[in-house]
Amino acid sequence: MLVIGFPTGPLQANCYLLAADVGEPCLIVDPGQGATEPIAAALREHRLSPVAVLLTHGHFDHCFSVAPVCDGNDVPAWVHPDDRWMLSDPMRGMGAQSRAMFGGSLELREPREVRELADGAELDLAGLRLTVDHSPGHTGGSVMFRTGTEEGGRLVLAGDTLFAGSIGRTDLPGGDHAAMLTSLRTKVLTMADDTVVLPGHGPTTTIGRERAGNPFLVDLGDGDAPAPPRRGL
Repeated sequence: MLVIGFPTGPLQANCYLLAADVGEPCLIVDPGQGATEPIAAALREHRLSPVAVLLTHGHFDHCFSVAPVCDGNDVPAWVHPDDRWMLSDPMRGMGAQSRAMFGGSLELREPREVRELADGAELDLAGLRLTVDHSPGHTGGSVMFRTGTEEGGRLVLAGDTLFAGSIGRTDLPGGDHAAMLTSLRTKVLTMADDTVVLPGHGPTTTIGRERAGNPFLVDLGDGDAPAPPRRGL
């Protein structure tokens, strides 16, 4: 599997391109601010043809460029219905600091074609098979995408649910700390240790590494984990 990742925008949200190999169809995950040009460059360099854009959640630092990327390549966007409203009304999902960054106003729109994700759905796209895990907490419609096989090569696109050494903040509109703890227990900690984690911000990690050393996961064994630090919006 070919995986290309790079941070975008002032909040350094990770955008990913996934394909079976060079010269094949591909998926684009979380095209954030300033993602249009580096995505186009990666498509040219690796001779990739996009077939869909997948969104881990609706915050603008992850979907700022979704309309131009989707409509420019004539592909649909996939998002959980609980976060779809943020594609056209991003200010409702922002914290005060992020709203101030844009002077209290930011106009976006949905792509021409939007398809909705459901928990447990199996997506067959670009020659890849992905499982959708609804993981509310950071937002109501946060999801993770798992792919790979039991024989190896497993990875998860975790969005802002899980980071290396941390988890997503839950103090923004739509955030829910109790729901985050449930998602961590039932969706994250049930994955195999060798699963590679491609997070929404920061470096790559593994489930095993986070199970052993991430204080927010370790603390789940002794009761409720503390509130996460502010990261992202």
